[in-house]
Amino acid sequence: MNITLSPEQEQFIKAQINQGKYTNTQQIIDQALKLLEKQEQEYEKWLKETRQKINVGIEQLERGEKVDGEVVIAQLQEKFKQLRKEKLGE
Repeated sequence: MNITLSPEQEQFIKAQINQGKYTNTQQIIDQALKLLEKQEQEYEKWLKETRQKINVGIEQLERGEKVDGEVVIAQLQEKFKQLRKEKLGE
């Protein structure tokens, strides 16, 4: 397989090697692919969890379990207010 890199990508790889972070291009490519694989796995996990949460929400709505939007906004505003107080040490 042949891979063509842009000049910027080549510069980045050379800089990484010159800084001693990697000893060769193959190490950089291996690391990049590991990170890409991890990102894909995390995305798939997030997608699965989000779909499950949506299904739970739909089921709750179908059973008539819902909360008024204004109540939710008020609750969120109160949480933010509390977080600000904690952060500012009040």
